[in-house]
Amino acid sequence: MENKLLSLARSVGFTNAEIIDGENIVCDRIFREQCAANACGVYGKCWMCPPEIGEIDELIETVRSYPKGLLYQTVSELEDSFDFEGMIEAGKNHGNKSRELNRLLKEEGFENFLHLSKGGCGVCSPCAKATGEPCRFPEEALSSLEGYGINVSATVKSTSMKYINGANTVTYFGIVLFRED
Repeated sequence: MENKLLSLARSVGFTNAEIIDGENIVCDRIFREQCAANACGVYGKCWMCPPEIGEIDELIETVRSYPKGLLYQTVSELEDSFDFEGMIEAGKNHGNKSRELNRLLKEEGFENFLHLSKGGCGVCSPCAKATGEPCRFPEEALSSLEGYGINVSATVKSTSMKYINGANTVTYFGIVLFRED
């Protein structure tokens, strides 16, 4: 199973991917407070973001219930460290790859997994929540690692990946939590 997951991640084109033990996934309630500060502007405005995704303690417990994870990253070049448009485009690219991986997982018959990606679902613009509708694409929509309380920078320390990949780059992460049953 692990080799298949790594193969699927590579086929989608992520920069790096590794299998990690669930005990190495670092969670912290502080990320819910950061979400509630609404720096991204979507707190309470997206079905896949807090507070709609659930209570933080329950989400952390869900994360901790998975013994393994496929942690993956996309590292993208920027024109310079102020290339906001490049960061947005890299985020969209990562989101598209994450949704492609999600599609492949289902196509290959994987079950009993939780797939989380970068902040902000990004499938719809605007999110159906803005118009009071249910999620239009629940099979494609992904919540964020941080929304579930995962401290990505601390989690990455147990891998060969880097959280920061040098000047003029932006790095996005995702994880597929799974059980080998």
